[in-house]
Amino acid sequence: MTELLKAIFFGIIEGITEWLPISSTGHLILLNEFIHLDVSEDFFSMFEVVIQLGAIFAVVVLFFKEIWPFSMQERYCIKQETFLMWFKIALACVPAAVVELAFGDVIEEMFYNYMVIAMALIFFGIAFILIENRNQRKRPRMNAIADITWNTAFWIGMFQLIAAVFPGTSRSGATILGGILLGVARGTAAEFTFFLAIPVMFGASLMKLLKFGFVFSSAEFMILLVGMITAFLVSIVVIRFLMGYIKKHDFKIFGWYRIVLGVLVLGYFTFLR
Repeated sequence: MTELLKAIFFGIIEGITEWLPISSTGHLILLNEFIHLDVSEDFFSMFEVVIQLGAIFAVVVLFFKEIWPFSMQERYCIKQETFLMWFKIALACVPAAVVELAFGDVIEEMFYNYMVIAMALIFFGIAFILIENRNQRKRPRMNAIADITWNTAFWIGMFQLIAAVFPGTSRSGATILGGILLGVARGTAAEFTFFLAIPVMFGASLMKLLKFGFVFSSAEFMILLVGMITAFLVSIVVIRFLMGYIKKHDFKIFGWYRIVLGVLVLGYFTFLR
């Protein structure tokens, strides 16, 4: 029962941090320092990735009409713009997929530590503030996903690659930030990021499951299931909040949060641990 309560807490943190630009992986790694799941190291490595599927299902539920490429009114009618969007998303997935397949284990061994997480939190926190200040007087050139060009989609994928390498960066934060820099409206960049997460996280989860194996103890299965369900429910709330928030506000508050958290992490692991 204690481990299931911990799984609920992990699910809550995942559901919040997957979509806010503050790094879900970084938070889960740090959370495990304070609320340690009594599981094997291999299981936790799989758990911190696969739990994100719960958050991804929230996107599928909330944006089903936007992401389903077939018309709901007419049989055999294809929504051309939606198919085109998925091809652009596939292009954006290529950089991170290539690097993950080639160097995934090396990256995890080298960069998944508190120092990298803290520095990524601080660096991208500063970047959010500077870029939002820079873009206050600029009008975005791409105000809908259909406006996103092939070139822009590829470069958003390159920004996603940064998050794939450095935990603490935030996949959503890096791609939204990249989209804003490239001239995409904040809300459109957020939606594209949500949709981009679907194939990315399904692929990453499948790889982790294949590496771990599909044989779970009953306790491990329940921990994973409870974490995913919690992440799904919390994500529904957080995504709705974020889409409403960005209509009237910028992301600077998240930049300041990242900086403060990064400093606290450095202080804790340097002086208190």
